[in-house]
Amino acid sequence: MPARTADWLVRAPGDIERIEARFSGAAFAPHRHDTYAIGVTLEGVQGFDYRGAARQSLPGQMVVLHPDELHDGRAGGGEGTFRYRTAYVSPAVIQDILGGCGLPFVAGGVCGDPRLSAAVWALLGDLERPLAGLELQDALYDLARALQAVAGGARPLGPHNRQAAARSRDYIEANLENSLSLEDLERVTGHDRWRLSRDFRAMFGASPYRYLILRRLDRARDMLLAGVSGAQAAHGCGFSDQSHFCRQFKKAFGLTPEAWLGAMRRAHDHSIPA
Repeated sequence: MPARTADWLVRAPGDIERIEARFSGAAFAPHRHDTYAIGVTLEGVQGFDYRGAARQSLPGQMVVLHPDELHDGRAGGGEGTFRYRTAYVSPAVIQDILGGCGLPFVAGGVCGDPRLSAAVWALLGDLERPLAGLELQDALYDLARALQAVAGGARPLGPHNRQAAARSRDYIEANLENSLSLEDLERVTGHDRWRLSRDFRAMFGASPYRYLILRRLDRARDMLLAGVSGAQAAHGCGFSDQSHFCRQFKKAFGLTPEAWLGAMRRAHDHSIPA
């Protein structure tokens, strides 16, 4: 799918992924993130299918997509354009702040609660500079607490081996090019592989395999932006071939690598309002 001239996407600097984007028509195919996608609609009507229903977010409303939930993206009514900002926040960060409680779930994916609005704008209000140190930590703390309040509280998660899940994550990130199995993770952590799979999902919002694929794709996006070809990125990030890479990319981000890269390359033509 060729990139459209009206579409663009800007990535803010910093340790957490924050974007502003403008898209038209049917923007994204159905896809999943292993993070929370939490943002605000700025212009137009942001439409999407989520948990079996069509949703719409108007300017000023928040969009909160739970980790690993299938969704798409389009202009309301299927025509026109929409502009939005989004932050992608690891569920492990939210859990750490909430003391190991279950992940807050915002029903319907659209919210106008002023508590959440204040927390989201603290994170997304200024995309021209990175948020770092205490500023970022304060913003994430306020966001987690606002999510918990809007979702109606969260029960304790129950007994999970958080240390084993974290060691598994670190091992996956250090071995992105390799073929991994639950047996490998069991050997590294000393934790039963099926319990480890459960604990990993509770901590990071995705299965170990999904986490591996998405970290490979994150590396591949950086390679594409650096001018590496799709075939080289696929080979360098552990995908079996370029076709497999393209399928996984679209499943994760809702765009083909070519369409995503085309939107990114035009980003310098667009300023981000303060």
